[in-house]
Amino acid sequence: MRPTGRLHLGHYHGALKNWARLQHEHPCLFFVADWHALTTHYEDTGIIEENVYEMVIDWIASGIDPGQATLFIQSKVPQHAELTLYLSLITPVSWLERVPTYKDVQENLADRDLATHGFLGYPVMQAADILIYRANLVPVGEDQVSHLELSREIARRFNHLFGREAGFELKAEAAVKKLGAKRAKLYRELRTRYQEAGDAEALASAHDLLSEAQNLSHGDRERLFGYLEGGGKMILPEPQALLTETPRMVGLDGRKMSKSYNNTIALRDRPDEVTKKIRTMTTDPARVRRTDRGDPEKCPVWSLHRVYSNHDTRDWAMQGCKSAGIGCLECKQPLIDAINAELKPIHERAMPFEDDPTMVKNILADGCEKASAMANETMRDVREAMGLNYS
Repeated sequence: MRPTGRLHLGHYHGALKNWARLQHEHPCLFFVADWHALTTHYEDTGIIEENVYEMVIDWIASGIDPGQATLFIQSKVPQHAELTLYLSLITPVSWLERVPTYKDVQENLADRDLATHGFLGYPVMQAADILIYRANLVPVGEDQVSHLELSREIARRFNHLFGREAGFELKAEAAVKKLGAKRAKLYRELRTRYQEAGDAEALASAHDLLSEAQNLSHGDRERLFGYLEGGGKMILPEPQALLTETPRMVGLDGRKMSKSYNNTIALRDRPDEVTKKIRTMTTDPARVRRTDRGDPEKCPVWSLHRVYSNHDTRDWAMQGCKSAGIGCLECKQPLIDAINAELKPIHERAMPFEDDPTMVKNILADGCEKASAMANETMRDVREAMGLNYS
């Protein structure tokens, strides 16, 4: 996540609640993408450091547990930059120019000079961010699948160019034997079915077999993945999308909730701030007077009821609005109560870190150390494959 400062309800419902759940199901890495922030805001770096720490406090307050997940800062793990460079050397410019958001962002940020190498190449850095940890799953919404597909294409191209190690088949066959007689036989059967008949189920079963094997080194495992599909050693595994629901949070003015629109409810807004913001929130323009009937579907407040209210409350709001049986302030009160109730534990979890900022810095230092150790393993293999592992 780019360090934009304190986060709001859009971040919470769109990402953080899902992150908090995933950390209990997978080994997770969450990082502050400070270099990515520079691809569009390179001329204004003064607030980045403050934004980093404020954002991480919001992560922890939202339920991200540094004891379960790895939290770190992108620029504190310089291996990201090294892999970005290597991947940029093999990525065709045409791949980058076709990225759907490339021209969109340039048009939306027309006041900024984005005709830079860094902005054009940010998808390569995105790929490096994922591939350097050999991530198998990346939580994304449907609108981000195309970005992940580019990362897969870059990994595929890298493996094609550099995954042909000397004596690969002999090393792969030696790795097969390490599976044990029974599993080795099954692996060979599945490999034959996939390569001769394109049996997708056989490929999936073989992947499961290798994932469950406990006695393989990382190098042998990646050789067997490559041998399975008829290629070479899979140095950079292709990440898969973990599709997640990302509800569109409507802001106070009816547009998407965004800091750039100044229409947000921040996760650490005080109860009186939340009350003031909701009370002054845009409503159905047809309800000029208290006695005017309204249409909830034309009211941004109704969008928040969809997120926060139960069936009975939504029914009450719907009927009351259409019949003018309730006023807009009455309709807003259950939302005020529900949002403040949701934010209360977030405030409580944030308080110790607000009082002692060194706690956040220590968490990030530990996370950077863990991430760096993982990145070093990948970069050792990458350099070796590219002939850059000088002794």
